[in-house]
Amino acid sequence: MIVDCHTHVSLTTDDAEIGEQLAGTETVDACIVLAVPDGSSEEVNKRLAEYVARHSNKMVGFAVVNPPEDKIGIDSLQAIQENLRLDGLVLHCAACGFHPANSRAMRFYESAQELDLPVFFHNGDVDLNRDAVLDYAQPYLLDEIGRVFPELKIIIGDMGVPFVEQTLSMVAKHKNVYADLTIQPGKVWQTYNIVVAAHERRVMEKLLFGSGFPLGNAGDCIETLLGFNMLLADTNLPTVPRGHIRAIVERDTLGLLGIDRDKIKPRENKAPLCAPGKEED
Repeated sequence: MIVDCHTHVSLTTDDAEIGEQLAGTETVDACIVLAVPDGSSEEVNKRLAEYVARHSNKMVGFAVVNPPEDKIGIDSLQAIQENLRLDGLVLHCAACGFHPANSRAMRFYESAQELDLPVFFHNGDVDLNRDAVLDYAQPYLLDEIGRVFPELKIIIGDMGVPFVEQTLSMVAKHKNVYADLTIQPGKVWQTYNIVVAAHERRVMEKLLFGSGFPLGNAGDCIETLLGFNMLLADTNLPTVPRGHIRAIVERDTLGLLGIDRDKIKPRENKAPLCAPGKEED
């Protein structure tokens, strides 16, 4: 099963973007749609739930929560899970300006762990504005959360860029911490360095494929990931076994995160995954 673990969509007026995302789902079996802090969390999550419900055979929704301001108790998160039918939670610590391990956030993780809701930390530097607090984007700040709540499933978005080494340390240390390898086709060198570093740290099995839609298209991102070794064929630079790279794309992300897969309808007429211009072994 191919799962795109990192997508966004405008749910206000941008019908063209919604159409593009629906077209993009043809490349994958499922995609996780992450809510963004654009207005009150309650309204944003309601719109997301309505959208995901219309495409429940392909989409899984993660509700946005801002622990310093929103309700964070069991009842509130259970309403997100049962009434809105959203399967995870996303935090924007840097953009919203709160330390990921502050006291209210820690109570939030306690509730999320009890309900078995995975938490996606969306703190990458791609969309941080001038007022965002970059200090709060550092993945090592999640270490306390991983120690106190070892059963909480955590995803570090965008590989924690620019703090990739911290991300690799976190996924190596904690059983239930994963990293979202969101591919940017225009940044092949960055992708190469991240994947090689993960391979050398022996944490490839902790990487989850993502496109970052609308910044990337799943098909182009998969092609970039599967094909970057070929760009190095005439160099002495280290490569990563192709099977390990394919495993990132084909990883059972929903299963790892404890998300119900029964509602997902696998895509039909699946084409084999292989690097451009090269047949599978």
